[in-house]
Amino acid sequence: MKFCIVGTGYVGLSLSTLLARKYKVVAVDIVPEKVELINSGKSPIVDKEISEALASGKLDLKATTDINECAGADFVIIATPTNYDPAVDHFDTGSVDSVIKQVTEIDRNCTIVVKSTVPIGYVAAKRQEGFENVIFSPEFLREGKALYDNLHPSRIIAGIPSESLRGKAEDFVNALASCADEKDVPVLVMPSTEAESVKLFSNTYLAMRVAFFNELDSFAAVHNLDPASIIKGVSLDPRIGDYYNNPSFGYGGYCLPKDTKQLLSNYHDVPNDLVKAIVYSNDTRKKFIANRIMERSNGGKVGIYRLSMKSDSDNYRESSIISVMEILKDNGTDLLIYEPTYPGETFHDVPTTKDLDSFLSDCSIILANRMDKILERCPSKVFTRDLMHRD
Repeated sequence: MKFCIVGTGYVGLSLSTLLARKYKVVAVDIVPEKVELINSGKSPIVDKEISEALASGKLDLKATTDINECAGADFVIIATPTNYDPAVDHFDTGSVDSVIKQVTEIDRNCTIVVKSTVPIGYVAAKRQEGFENVIFSPEFLREGKALYDNLHPSRIIAGIPSESLRGKAEDFVNALASCADEKDVPVLVMPSTEAESVKLFSNTYLAMRVAFFNELDSFAAVHNLDPASIIKGVSLDPRIGDYYNNPSFGYGGYCLPKDTKQLLSNYHDVPNDLVKAIVYSNDTRKKFIANRIMERSNGGKVGIYRLSMKSDSDNYRESSIISVMEILKDNGTDLLIYEPTYPGETFHDVPTTKDLDSFLSDCSIILANRMDKILERCPSKVFTRDLMHRD
């Protein structure tokens, strides 16, 4: 069986390394530098398991910039970005649309699997446009743990717009399951619109948990209470659980911000209060954090320790600390960023440095979305809501 995977971000590259353990895989990307890294056994993204898999030399994997090499594939998996576009209140599915069109022109017989997150009803709409071999399979991956989560999946789902594709969908989910280290993984085949809904509702629920514990933390801060004690007492209820409850500056990253906004957009004709509150709560939390910083800074320099969303990550996209930084900047706060992975001298018009010693000494307050042992050198300066020291 041959797989072609278009897009080598977290989703595409983790799937490439997963499937290449057992099947022939061609990974396609438009960035030549990423293709070169993959073919040389190096990962272009930060993910321990992906790096180890590529370095092992045991994968039947080839990377290329030529999408025509998808010809003859049993499945073409699309894992290109679908960013939320606030101007149209909708995901921009342009990259997915383009790949579907190109692949169909190359080989009309292959089955196309959309792994990119799409609006509810997307695959059914593509079928009406004449693209009949498209199915949807949601991904449930953590950043920095993408291959690990594919090796140990909580469930594998495929959504079909027609019963005529059930056999293909079952072949696809069974192929993923056969490459996983876990046995007896729950496997579901359902209508495509329901599968698209599973993805958006799953991430919105996770965002709701983040927002809930962040608002608990805000309450504790205002009333001078110990948030860790409250969270521990709440979380020991088995119906709630002692997990995914560590406060932060807000939810961010590749998925939660855009997926919650897309789901809210899909609710345009459905009464709701909770879904919109989840979206608005994140903005409220960031403003709350920024206000606390401005109250404490007394005009001193405020340091931004790392731009990434979480520990052991190189992803800045939708990072909550950047949003907090922007609020501080708009209010005239003197800022300095420490980000050793960033090549420029300024980021969003804020100066950056790679000199840790001067950063620690020059800043009167240091913001850290997630705590780092390095910051133990100046604990009195650090402002973080990372109570449990875990992502």
